[in-house]
Parts: sequence; C-alpha cells; structure tokens
Amino acid sequence: MKTAIIFGITGQDGSYLAELLIKKGYHVIGVTRRVSVDTLQRVHHILPQIKIIEGDITDAFSVANIIRENSPDEIYNLAAQSHVATSFSQPSLTWDVTAGGCLNILEGIRYSDFKDRIKFYQASSSEMFGKNYSIQEGQYGISESLLSIDKDEVQTKFQDEDTPFAPQSPYAVAKLAAHHLVRIYRDSYGIFASSGILFNHESERRGTNFVTRKISKWIGEFSKQSSKQIFIEKVSKSAQSMGKLRQEDNPDMIYVSPSDEGFPKLRLGNLDAYRDWGHAEDYVRAMWLMLQQESPDDYVVATGETHSVRDFLDIAFAHVGITEWDDYVIIDPEFYRPAEVDYLLGSPQKAKYALNWSPEVSFKELVQRMVENDINEEKLRRRSLQAF
Repeated sequence: MKTAIIFGITGQDGSYLAELLIKKGYHVIGVTRRVSVDTLQRVHHILPQIKIIEGDITDAFSVANIIRENSPDEIYNLAAQSHVATSFSQPSLTWDVTAGGCLNILEGIRYSDFKDRIKFYQASSSEMFGKNYSIQEGQYGISESLLSIDKDEVQTKFQDEDTPFAPQSPYAVAKLAAHHLVRIYRDSYGIFASSGILFNHESERRGTNFVTRKISKWIGEFSKQSSKQIFIEKVSKSAQSMGKLRQEDNPDMIYVSPSDEGFPKLRLGNLDAYRDWGHAEDYVRAMWLMLQQESPDDYVVATGETHSVRDFLDIAFAHVGITEWDDYVIIDPEFYRPAEVDYLLGSPQKAKYALNWSPEVSFKELVQRMVENDINEEKLRRRSLQAF
C-alpha cells in the first residue's frame, strides 16, 4: 500500500484527490492547520478512511517532521492562499503560504532519509501567464477540435508549457516562485518533482468567494425567494408589473410578487474575462498521473476551450429557465482586480499524449452540476429549518 500526504486536503482539490487515492488503495494522510472551527466539511464522508494530522505548511520544522514520521511515497502540495483578489490585500500571507510552503516541503524532502523514493506534486497556476499568450504552435501545439470558439483572431491565442510567464497578482508571483523552485530542486538535487500548471477548475465544492460558485449559489438561494417558482415567466402579469415598478424605486433588488420584500441582485465584476474552465475531478486525475511517470516534468492541465463569465451566466440561468439575466445582475467595480487577466486558454496536448489524459466533464455539464447542487442544498437547508 502506497502512502500519500496531501497538504491542503480540506480544499476542493484536496477532497477530490483524497477520494481518488482511496479508490486506488492508498493510505492517505491529510495535513490541516489547527483552527477553532471545523474545516473538514469537504472530507467528512471519507474521514474513517484517511488520517488527519495537524501541521502548518509555513513552519519548516513542522513540515519536515510530518515527512520524516510518515515516510510517504507521494506528496501533493495543494495548500495555498488561492484567491487572487485576496492576494492583493494580503500579499505577505499569500507569499508565506504559497511560495514559502512549497519551499518547506522541498527542503523536507531534500533532507529526508528516503529522498530518492518520494514523488512530489506542486499545484502551479495558469495565473502565472498573466496577459501573455502564444500564437504560433509550441512543441505540442493546440488541437483546433478542442476549441469552442469560432475561427477568428482570438482562436490563435493560447498558453502552453512554452508560453512566457508574466504574473499579474501577488498570488501569481508566489505561484511562479514555487514553480521555479520545483524546477531548481528537480535539477539540483534529483528530486522527483512535477508541477501541474492548472487552468481554472471548479466543482460543486468550490469556495463561495470564487465567481463560479458565487453565481451558482446565488441561483440556489434565489430559487427560494421566487416562491418556489424560479421561472419568472410564470409570475402573473400583475405581479410582473408591480415588480417592475418597485425595481424602479430600488434597482438593487428583485421583486417577483406584490408582497415580495425583494432579493438582492447578483453583484459581479468583469463579465468579459475569458477562462478555460474544467471540473476538479478531472484535474486531480492528471495530478496523480504525473506522479506515475518514470521522469518528472511540468504539464499544462486544461480543457482547450475558453469561455467568458457571460457564457457561464448564460448556461447557469438557462438551467433554471431564465434566458435574459441582465435584470438580475449588477456590475460592481469593487470586484474588478487591480490588474486583470483577460484571457486564458490552455493547450493540454502534452498532458494528452504524455499522460494519456483528457477531461471528461464538459463546460456545460460543469455549470449545470454546480447550479443543480446549490438548488438542492438550498432545499435541504429549508427542510432543516422547517424541522425546527
């Protein structure tokens, strides 16, 4: 039985990776920082099958002890301050956790008695590319069949392993530092260390401060507000008229009936940012495959499709019967980044051929699953409240 340590097991990716490793017969150890609240919600269902230990990735002594005491075959570093906007307000914390944490693990491996046996995975990020992109084909190119957009100028722009990095946030700078550290320790000390340059990956377990989950959760909560009729077209004409009149007085609220107290509109930032979105379940499979190779390397993990936030909104609202969502959304400058990354489209060709990996969940299915999950969660929450 192989032993794997996951730093960051309580996050979205950590929970899916733990499930995957359990299915493959691993002894899974998850490292969590001690806090006074429960952070194990995403792994509660598998707690009997995994071992949770306390540790802090920013404490080099703690990390080295964890590695020494558990003799792992594989180590996955998914721990980070991973919210880009937060990295602007907390840059030092972001650096300590995201860059310093990776360094502590690499040093822990370097000085362990079984350095030659451990395989290490580092979660790098597409945010490292910033505004840079490639136009001409790199070593592995990009398959036109993977692209979801029409043939025009934007189709020729993509990021792959050869695209130069140009980070646009403290988060991206910290990720890039960790990415280069992996390469340096791999070349200098012979450590089996691979980085996955992961493009945006979401799921039903995504944190609510990320735009995708913010949208799906809002729709789930709004389904309650609309008197169990999320299809606004079904509201009577008189109610619609009354709703329009009241919205003129308070445009930040949505009204679906004359007696309605109103529901706050969905506040978002840049709707024209393009991202390559996939499902986290697919992406943790790529992480595992990287550590099953004979030699370490770095790989872009992406779907090969790019979609705007508007595209996400179209599918999310359409799933509940709303085809025109403009009246439900407010553009709030507060949610704009100080330095925006406008366009990300990953070329996963290297991962496809070297790892035999490809995504299985489509963009449309991803969005619909997230919305459906949040609608069902809201229903369960209402039933729990009614029970009391």
